[in-house]
Amino acid sequence: MGWRRQAFGVLVETDAAGKCRRALAAGGSADDADDDPGLRPPDRPGRPAKPLLAPPRDVPKRRLGALEGRIALLHALAHIELNAVDLAFDMALRFEGAVAAAGLDARAFVADWIGVGRDEARHFLMLEGRLTALGSFYGALPAHDGLWEAAHATADSVLARLAIAPMVLEARGLDVTPDMAERLERAGDADSAAILRTIHAEEIGHVGRGVAWFEALCREKGFAPADVFARLVRARFRGRLKPPFNEAARMAAGLGPHYHHHWSSLCDA
Repeated sequence: MGWRRQAFGVLVETDAAGKCRRALAAGGSADDADDDPGLRPPDRPGRPAKPLLAPPRDVPKRRLGALEGRIALLHALAHIELNAVDLAFDMALRFEGAVAAAGLDARAFVADWIGVGRDEARHFLMLEGRLTALGSFYGALPAHDGLWEAAHATADSVLARLAIAPMVLEARGLDVTPDMAERLERAGDADSAAILRTIHAEEIGHVGRGVAWFEALCREKGFAPADVFARLVRARFRGRLKPPFNEAARMAAGLGPHYHHHWSSLCDA
């Protein structure tokens, strides 16, 4: 089976564990002869019946010193990772043609985002396993739909998707995850902290791929990447993001201060 059909299968799968199994098995190349080059991603990916989706203010937030609080945090992170599986495979399937049209290596683009999708599937399964060990499961609590709302808002533009998904949303994970891991450690939950540290280390690479493709596309079009990023954030992102930024992790991903200083000035305006 060619990579496009595999990616489509990931996106339409409604069972969370099944979606991850499909993601981990995905591969192929951008020119598989047996594939369907006209295959398009669905408007919304397949989702299990639970968790129920709710506004962010209605999603439970509790202190990490209590078991319920740790479960709520891990559940929220598992939901983010499952969305990230779909975001990665949607990126490959939706924007392969745009990357090829820009004169860039579409095979490398597809390989990068399928690889990201496999990582995100592993992250989800690690978090789901930890939830089970703590006596809960994915779907036990409500979750919000903010990530896929952001995906819908950038479905028409590869530059917008790269700016908002890896360079804003995933980069924010680089800022906050180390502190969450430390708080879990202090609460006596070293196993959960170790999972978050593994995820954090791998997410640096995911953000880095987003930056690299964003900058490559900007170069092909003769655009200044930081200026384009600031414009797209202003136009396409609903929400506010404030310091502190994890400068070391962002720099490791290639997301230097010239990007988020633009963003900071927008927040302060």
